[in-house]
Amino acid sequence: MHERTKVSAAGTYIGGSQMAKAIHTMIRVLDLDKSMKFYANAFDLGIADRFDFDSFTLAYLRNAENDFEIELTLNKDRDEPYKHGDGYGHIAVCVDDLDQEHERFTELDLEPTDITEFHRDGSLMARFFFVQDPDGYKIEVLERHGRYQ
Repeated sequence: MHERTKVSAAGTYIGGSQMAKAIHTMIRVLDLDKSMKFYANAFDLGIADRFDFDSFTLAYLRNAENDFEIELTLNKDRDEPYKHGDGYGHIAVCVDDLDQEHERFTELDLEPTDITEFHRDGSLMARFFFVQDPDGYKIEVLERHGRYQ
């Protein structure tokens, strides 16, 4: 652990300086155009950069909301779907109006799951639904609330 990281006795992060900044997550895709269309339609993510190499292509997607990116990697010699295993969970995004987004996803035939609510100690903790991209990666769409901002 970095010496500037501060963690309480209960294991809770309490601040520090010079902390690492998350900049992107990478997923492998079979059809780059299909994946870019999905992320553009679902989350308004556009191409920030694209780099073509002999054996692979990298496409970095983002929107004006923040500078965190999704890196789509297309391995040009791959024609079999990727196995996600049991370690991959999901990417999460938050939106202002979950009901409106759910309706929009449904109209786009993106097949969102039903909206779910989590309550803890009698209070709403989270409202969300899931959607899968063309390669089966799960994305959680949360309504802005509490810690999900």
